[in-house]
Amino acid sequence: MDFKKYLYGKEILIQLYDSVLLPRLIEEKMINLLRQNKISKWFSGIGQEAISIGAASALESDEYILPLIRNLGVFTVRNVDLKQLFCQFQGKKAGFTKGRDRSFHFGTKEHHIVGMISHLGPQLAVADGIALWSKINQEKKVTIVFSGDGGTSQGDFYESLNVAAVWDLPVIFIIENNGYGLSTPTRQQYRVADLIDRGKAFGMKSVKIDGNNILEVYDTIKRISKAIRKNPHPVLIEAVTFRMRGHEEASGTKYIPKPLMDEWKKKDPIENFEQFLLESGFITADYAAQKREELKNKIESAWNDAENEPEIIPSLREELEDVYSPHSPSHIYPESETRTEKRFINAISEGLFLAMKKYPELIIMGQDIGEYGGAFKITDGFLKEFGEARVRNTPLCESAIIGAALGFSVKGGKSVVEMQFADFVTMGFNQIVNNLAKIHYRWGQNADVVIRMPTGGGVGAGPFHSQSTEAWFTHTPGLKVVFPSNCYDAKGLLLSAIEDPNPILFFEHKALYRSISEAIPDEYYTVEIGKALLAKEGIDVSIITYGMGVQWAFKAVKKIQDASIEILDLRTLLPFDKEAIFNSVRKTGKVIFLQEDCLTGGIGGEICSWIAENCFEYLDAPIFREGALDTPVPFSVKLEESFSPVKRFEEKLKNLINF
Repeated sequence: MDFKKYLYGKEILIQLYDSVLLPRLIEEKMINLLRQNKISKWFSGIGQEAISIGAASALESDEYILPLIRNLGVFTVRNVDLKQLFCQFQGKKAGFTKGRDRSFHFGTKEHHIVGMISHLGPQLAVADGIALWSKINQEKKVTIVFSGDGGTSQGDFYESLNVAAVWDLPVIFIIENNGYGLSTPTRQQYRVADLIDRGKAFGMKSVKIDGNNILEVYDTIKRISKAIRKNPHPVLIEAVTFRMRGHEEASGTKYIPKPLMDEWKKKDPIENFEQFLLESGFITADYAAQKREELKNKIESAWNDAENEPEIIPSLREELEDVYSPHSPSHIYPESETRTEKRFINAISEGLFLAMKKYPELIIMGQDIGEYGGAFKITDGFLKEFGEARVRNTPLCESAIIGAALGFSVKGGKSVVEMQFADFVTMGFNQIVNNLAKIHYRWGQNADVVIRMPTGGGVGAGPFHSQSTEAWFTHTPGLKVVFPSNCYDAKGLLLSAIEDPNPILFFEHKALYRSISEAIPDEYYTVEIGKALLAKEGIDVSIITYGMGVQWAFKAVKKIQDASIEILDLRTLLPFDKEAIFNSVRKTGKVIFLQEDCLTGGIGGEICSWIAENCFEYLDAPIFREGALDTPVPFSVKLEESFSPVKRFEEKLKNLINF
């Protein structure tokens, strides 16, 4: 390794040496502890330390880094408290995730680190979002995010690089090419000669470096970061290295040819750097020995302190409270009595417009939302009013945009992401259910993201533009799911959703956009999330429903003259209003649940089960429910009418009244 060509002074060289030595010694300690069953798993970065240390040392302390499981050096360079880090490894409450997640699956705002999830691609898009904030606010900051060679095969890699390239984001993507994705060698992962060729395909500057030469890593990141701060743009770096131990310790390295292992052992980043420093006179053998002893004592002391921390005593209250970021909304009422007739679609557009006025940190992202105004024209005129920085046309990459919205939130921003159709959210499903939903519970980071979901059938759009997808998300703790049925609520609930720091799926029925209207306030107001609306009072039967179901319920009730029927509009599906449901069922004694979603697995099954368990003594009849057929949504108008629950619901309602 050629260290001599990098002209750095003694102070920096010794600092890098001390820094690269610490994670190696921690790793050696962890491997011994694993053998003693004192930790459950360990993903070793031995042999790769120069990349983490070189990259983290080259950045400014307030620039964000998004590491992987082999980047222990990122945490030690940022001076993360070792006791707290070891508590994290032990699953103690004093760890960064309070025992809720493992090893490096955490972040820390204090140290400007955003940790990974087990799905190795999503953090790339989060880096885009952090960098987007820096660019919009002219912070002159760089964000670094790591990927393994295996991760470059995932769609998130390509989406994230493309977004960074198109938007000229100040991101450095570092691929740690260590030769294997678990046991799969690189020759079975890709056909390009070098992984940097993938960056070139996006028009992105790409650099290949020796990942075992700490000075080459440090110097490269230092130079590139300086250029990016002056002129924001993304760069892809392939750091060639080798994994000297198994994917995790239990997997071993038997699948690696011995000559290959011997070859890379000679390239050990610490031994070679230490030898260079000794031969050049920057350190002495005594210094090296004393530094090792000093760091070992520091590690041992911190480990013992962590071991002395008490074991976790579960608190159900705390566990449930930490699912959501704390939020105490203040209900905002309209200041004047003035109301204007507006269609459902205009109510949503107006709410979004007012939120953009109120929150300068709010951006909107989605396909065709700029000059075109969105597929349904909800953002028509927004680009002219708020500019391209805040009204962002996106490439066709739902996962990357949702991930970027999360990253934007890390820096204190707010995002509204528009799905052209709710059906397309499948392309960003992982980001929503595994990243946005769990991040506050895991390490206290809020996800201030609203995803607008044009949904529902009745317009002859077929199986990929008409699905009711809300039940996919009501099963995911950490999300909130909102589904208005009228114009007043559409505007007020959207404004509440944007104020809320938690991730919210906001469903808008497409068939309501231009079919209903209502006189609603022109000004800013909110409607509380989590509270149902008693849309119609009655004493004989309760219809519990939401969205388009409320419109269907009113039409059905008009046909019935001999019963007093109550309609409860849930408005929020997660969390749903148990008190309102209880009060309605207790009053009427008969209940039917109506949903447009397919009957099996819908939210109605959960709510009916809750009613059976908690309201049984008040029931005078079986709990009825109706939904769509358990088939995909058909295209033919006649078939879709048969698929719809409307006629079946009306018959069941009559049967329930007469029970």
